[in-house]
Amino acid sequence: MRLAVKRFLLLQALTLSTITASTVVAGDYDPTAVAKAAIAKLKVGAKDWPQWGGSPERNNVPETGPLPIKFNVKTGENIRWSMPLGSETYGNPVVANGKVYVGTNNGNGYLKRYPAAVDLGVLVCFDEKDGKFQWQHSSEKLPTGRVHDWPNQGICCAPFVDGDRLWYVTSRGEVACLDTEGFIDGENDGPFVKEPNENKDEADVVWKIDMMAQLNVSQHNMCSCSVTIVGDLLFVNTSNGVDDSHLTVPEEKAPSFICLNKNSGEVLWTDNSPGANILHGQWSSPAYAVLGDQAQVIFGGGDGWLYSFDPAGFDGKSRLLWKFDANPKDSVYRLNGATRNHIIATPVVYDGLVYVAVGEDPEHGEGGGHLWCIDPTKRGDVSPTLVFNSSDMTKPVAPKRKQALVAAEGDVERDNPNSAAVWHYVGSNPKEFESTMHRTCGTVAIKNDLLFIADFSGVLHCLNAKTGDAHWTHDMLAASWASPLIANEKVYIGDEDGDILILDLAKELNIVAEINLGSALYTTPVSANESIYIANRNRVFAIQEGTKSAPVK
Repeated sequence: MRLAVKRFLLLQALTLSTITASTVVAGDYDPTAVAKAAIAKLKVGAKDWPQWGGSPERNNVPETGPLPIKFNVKTGENIRWSMPLGSETYGNPVVANGKVYVGTNNGNGYLKRYPAAVDLGVLVCFDEKDGKFQWQHSSEKLPTGRVHDWPNQGICCAPFVDGDRLWYVTSRGEVACLDTEGFIDGENDGPFVKEPNENKDEADVVWKIDMMAQLNVSQHNMCSCSVTIVGDLLFVNTSNGVDDSHLTVPEEKAPSFICLNKNSGEVLWTDNSPGANILHGQWSSPAYAVLGDQAQVIFGGGDGWLYSFDPAGFDGKSRLLWKFDANPKDSVYRLNGATRNHIIATPVVYDGLVYVAVGEDPEHGEGGGHLWCIDPTKRGDVSPTLVFNSSDMTKPVAPKRKQALVAAEGDVERDNPNSAAVWHYVGSNPKEFESTMHRTCGTVAIKNDLLFIADFSGVLHCLNAKTGDAHWTHDMLAASWASPLIANEKVYIGDEDGDILILDLAKELNIVAEINLGSALYTTPVSANESIYIANRNRVFAIQEGTKSAPVK
């Protein structure tokens, strides 16, 4: 009876939170309206941007009025405020209820008890209006070192905010729920009340679970998932990965994907589908949508497969809907020169279809990539092809870690009649650098059927989202770790040289401006309340038309 009641409550939570395109718009699909409807269900401002991608569909296309296409950090033109961050910043800003949150390291040393020389993972909260520092949550480095918690990398994900609660994944492999007011409100919210102090500038933890201690997760290098929430269901990619030798997965039975109760942290279901086939790390973030009358939570796996589950699960376990191998079957994984990749990007839902590209830790170099458009209404193994062995052509071969198809062992490839691939993009002319889809950390952004994605090699691609045909490509001449922002009929994208490229939202390439922010950009611009928020390597900027601040020295 208890399990039946739990499942009923899960389904009820999902039903109350369901958002579909058909309930928002008729005719032409409007992803901004879909995001707006999702945000309206939360206790945040109508034009806030309360999670990575704004909504569970993860498409960075906010509703906004005029945004600046000219700003200057040296003169302060159109910079409302800026504030220092740590020395390395990879967390994308989130804006909700008058506050801005950014994940970074402790290079700025906002807290007296943690001077800048102390290496931490840090989630910093600023006042949205003037940038005044409010509080920070500090994660001390794990004693196991870089295999689990890479030095100076800090917090590499974005939080989710609803009302006075915030959820995020710490660099220590914890899922934490915080009070957005910190201790400024004079309360220590629980059930967790064992904070080392109640200083006004430190975080108030409501609850937390340690995925390493409680679920045997062994994250590789860092734990980095920007969680999403639907109803009372909190979805997390655990970042379970390989050991320091990169040869084996030490905790292959540990979950890769989990669902928690957002109010208590109770684990509702887990899944370890990638198992021993994880290639490196698992740093993707989940998406959610109702697709074909079925609620789906979609995870990018460290084995290069995309997985969709029934969000309600069953009996404490996951219920798989479909899975998709995003790599060619004969591709090979190795530390250097790999042709097989895993998924770092976040899957995006647009007009009933799912979009995702493959990539690799930038430290492992550049390489060829694959961008997919997937029909999520099919079930089972929906990969483009299947592998059989000549010894038994009646049953597909189980997935293998380093290479799915080994011809020398008698493996052969056959088209999958159940394939969900709508289209597959490797570039309009893979023989040319500027026309090739390379590995990417980036997530697509789509509006007006125009899809934009930057790859790690610095090529920005604009495609027809329905056909996969390239409208144009542009070499930014610098690596890009980021994803695009589409707002006010413009596209904003950053690169490692510290430049923000601004283009028209159009089938033709038209560069509006290129503006340098002073240091490398590893994060994605977001927009909320008629402003742009962007973090470079060591500073966060609030950019708004008609404002001016002191020059950044």
